[in-house]
Amino acid sequence: MLRTIWWFFYFFGYLIYSLPTIKKVKNLDSALTVEEKDTIIHQKPKHWAKTLVNITGSEIEVVGQEKIPNGPVLFVSNHQGNFDVPILIGFLQKPLGFISKEEVKKIPLVHRWMEAMNCVFIDRKDRRKAIQSIREGIQTLKDGHSLVIFPEGTRSKGNEMGEFKKGGLRLATDSNVPVVPITISGSYKIMEESKLGFQPAQVKVTVHDPIFLPEDEKVDGNQLGMEVQNKIKQHL
Repeated sequence: MLRTIWWFFYFFGYLIYSLPTIKKVKNLDSALTVEEKDTIIHQKPKHWAKTLVNITGSEIEVVGQEKIPNGPVLFVSNHQGNFDVPILIGFLQKPLGFISKEEVKKIPLVHRWMEAMNCVFIDRKDRRKAIQSIREGIQTLKDGHSLVIFPEGTRSKGNEMGEFKKGGLRLATDSNVPVVPITISGSYKIMEESKLGFQPAQVKVTVHDPIFLPEDEKVDGNQLGMEVQNKIKQHL
């Protein structure tokens, strides 16, 4: 219980402490490359996220990180639990943002850092707004920033994958960035399987070989979706 109380104290305390940094990162030297800017912007979010996971006592093993190519990529991951987001932010070396549901904006302070990290918010209840968000995500990738999508749309809360919605892969097919499948195994045990607060868990994150899309031919989104889904399932 004390671990959980400390977790929430740190969650909001660090966000308040880091607020002045948001103003600074918005005014970074324009001579810096996109990659250099993203590295600077993501320093505090990565520290924050990694510490949040460590407070739970969990051990995170990341395999295949060297496979992530340079430049912007679309990470496509299964979604087992609420800790998937801090695990990916904190334990993957590459700076990344998320395609996130609109409701996250209601969490105090969090949305300000997410905007700085080039996250894209999507309103799943409004089709027109959702399409506009996908277009925004495509432009974000074209601008050189990496993003993460959870095609299941919601947490599976277990080792089985939910329905894999392939529409989000338009982000890759329309921006022509590499797709990097990711398997997260065991993250649901930290919170979703805990009866009260959080509990330590062994979590494995597997980074699969990137899928490079051809520039001169149209990609079948359904076929790409099946390929990505199968890669992720193999390591659950």
